[in-house]
Amino acid sequence: MNALWSDAHRFDTWLAVELAACVAMERHGAVPAGTAARVRSLAEGKLDPARILEIEKRTRHDVIAFLTHVEELAGEPARWLHLGMTSSDVLDTTLSLLMSEALDHILAGQQRLNAVLVKRIDEHRKTPMVGRSHGIHAEPVTLGLVLAGFLAEGKRNLSRLEHAQAQLAGTISGAVGTYAHLEPAVEEEALESLDVVRETVPTQVVARDRFAEVFNALALVGAGVERIALQVRHWQRTEVGEAEEAFGKGQKGSSAMPHKKNPILSENLTGLSRLLRGYAGTALEDIALWHERDISHSSVERVIAPDATTLADFMLARAADLVEGLVFHTEQMRKNLDITRGLIFSEGVLLALVRAGMGRQLAYERVQAAALAARDQGGTLHERLLLDPEIVKQLHKEGIDACFDLDHHLRHVGAIIDRAISAGGEGG
Repeated sequence: MNALWSDAHRFDTWLAVELAACVAMERHGAVPAGTAARVRSLAEGKLDPARILEIEKRTRHDVIAFLTHVEELAGEPARWLHLGMTSSDVLDTTLSLLMSEALDHILAGQQRLNAVLVKRIDEHRKTPMVGRSHGIHAEPVTLGLVLAGFLAEGKRNLSRLEHAQAQLAGTISGAVGTYAHLEPAVEEEALESLDVVRETVPTQVVARDRFAEVFNALALVGAGVERIALQVRHWQRTEVGEAEEAFGKGQKGSSAMPHKKNPILSENLTGLSRLLRGYAGTALEDIALWHERDISHSSVERVIAPDATTLADFMLARAADLVEGLVFHTEQMRKNLDITRGLIFSEGVLLALVRAGMGRQLAYERVQAAALAARDQGGTLHERLLLDPEIVKQLHKEGIDACFDLDHHLRHVGAIIDRAISAGGEGG
């Protein structure tokens, strides 16, 4: 990413855009034949970023500084570059090219994270653990099912990234986008050679909703990573102890407390996701420009384009390493599953009573009474239910026993996991 967003690569891409336009102009007779080839032989691979930046200090204009340097290298043929074009033709087309190149890396990172999730899901598709709502024990799930939720979101994020990448566009339409000194066919051929979509209605600049879609897709990638990280942070809490980040030999958790193992990777990812959301909000602010164009967006994009893409790429790599190295404590998961002494099966008892003929509200009250007694006075929910003659009358002991069958409770989990693994990005 550092190389991708370097001055050297940016200027090389500017030259590629100029040469693509020049080749198209040659085909339409606007520029002498062979111009692009001569400029390419004299300037390609020879651009000096330091020299361009030196010229820019005097001109206060980056594209003019670039063209001046190209003319220093290529001489007379370089005068035909940029014919009928404006700076935004170069800058916006280049931004789309660089963003697309960056997204290739990010897509690969999301694919790796998804693959790591599939591996860990397969390891733990049947590992039971307690599900929580509001942070409170609710009903049983499996670790594989929890991870499958992360995978499904990761697939959707992959689809969003691909869609956003496809919306990136360029333009070679001249001042205010009217092709007054160009032919639309020149733009069409030049952009096709660069493999860039043409802006439908250029206004001298590419419409900024296209870039905003990319930044919002990156923000959603960050949110997906944060969802994983937040779960890990909860699992690693001392009172929970269901999983922990890999802890390397010689690693230290605290400068004061030698016993500490802290979820530092997950906490780091949680914080970084806030930055990605901030960049998305800023990109939305860039959409509305004055009339055909202004440059209020330009200074913003010079910061957020390299920062957001580099950050997303880093976060995905770190998240994949995090998931791959997670240490799961399955025995503790089982202990936590039993910590409420059967209260997590209360809904099954309620529904069994309803099916047996008891009114729902009455069934709710009787199960709740047994559950509260187990919680406050001791014993298990199963034991408390057996003390209620009306419940025993309706269900008998065998029926009550059946309500606590964990395998029955989790019988559909495998199908849900298979659905997540086999689904594509849109349906995932």
